[in-house]
Amino acid sequence: MATVLSAGKWQRLRSLTDSCGRFQMMAIDQRDSMRRAIGKVLGKDPKEVAYEDLAKAKETVTKILAPYATAVLTDPVYGYPYSIPHLPPRVGLLLAYEETGYEKPGDGGKGRLSRLIFGWSVEKALKAGADAVKLLIYYHPDAPEAVCRHQEQLVQKVGEECAAYDIPFLLELVSYALEEPSTDSPEFAAAKPSIVIRSAEEFSKPHYGVDILKLEFPADLKFTREFCNGAFDGKARTAVYSLSEVEGFCKQLNEAAATPWVILSAGVDIAEFLVQVELACRAGASGFLCGRAIWKDAINLYPDIEKMEQFLSTEGVYNFLRANAYAQKATPWFQHRKFAGLTNIQLEHLSPAWHQEYAPPTLVKV
Repeated sequence: MATVLSAGKWQRLRSLTDSCGRFQMMAIDQRDSMRRAIGKVLGKDPKEVAYEDLAKAKETVTKILAPYATAVLTDPVYGYPYSIPHLPPRVGLLLAYEETGYEKPGDGGKGRLSRLIFGWSVEKALKAGADAVKLLIYYHPDAPEAVCRHQEQLVQKVGEECAAYDIPFLLELVSYALEEPSTDSPEFAAAKPSIVIRSAEEFSKPHYGVDILKLEFPADLKFTREFCNGAFDGKARTAVYSLSEVEGFCKQLNEAAATPWVILSAGVDIAEFLVQVELACRAGASGFLCGRAIWKDAINLYPDIEKMEQFLSTEGVYNFLRANAYAQKATPWFQHRKFAGLTNIQLEHLSPAWHQEYAPPTLVKV
């Protein structure tokens, strides 16, 4: 069966990449995590951090680092209003759709439930100039059935909404511990490859309408024999697997992802993220969508905007350029097996009826 992609999605996907079809995107859509970080610097309870503090921090990061990205992901509440003037021409825009954080099941059971930003929609994102919509959900394939069903139905709803407006749908999957002590434990490190791979396989199914998957690295490098001595954060851990086994997990993830995928940073430091980017892109990832690994140290300098800009203009830019260099090995999105041959796509014939109905043309793989 031929792969069909609307002309609108095809054009907007192109706006998110470099000229070769590789994603080198920056995330600055964090809300609760940034509120906590700013609150720590200011000596305030996170709930006391003002709207203006989040907006100004996001604006500063976007102003300095957006020119080094192929696209920028921000949120419509704190990021978009003040940051959009700093988005350079030919740098794409993604807008988040999910509310920050998660809810617990009402019966006190296990799992995490995601929810959408109240009053927001794909139509509003499109009117705001978005080239793509991003939805983050927390997902564990072994969570209670009702929890998984809620998350899956939410994804399908957004996928249908994005299809109706011919805008690309980027889905971010974040795992969590169920029975394990924490996500920084040998038990979770051992379970993580299966969790990430099975989640990617689930949401690659066509009925979800996902165009790009934003995935966690399918292992924890801090638990590899090569890096468990504290190479990344100074904390020694028990080895769970080898680097060669991790390379195998990356290949399995690429096989499970039946749509192009990018790697996320999940707040790790830049040194660890660069290894992740190299291994993921070597396995078939189409690039990255990274936030804190590149710019998080700048938040420690808030509210001194001058010092923030100085850090971002030096170390922040250096971090971004290194990530971009590692992503040169990425697979162009249109060369993913889902779209292989897309360089030879053809527009379906446009009949007079199409002009009357204003229906978008579709692109068909040949």
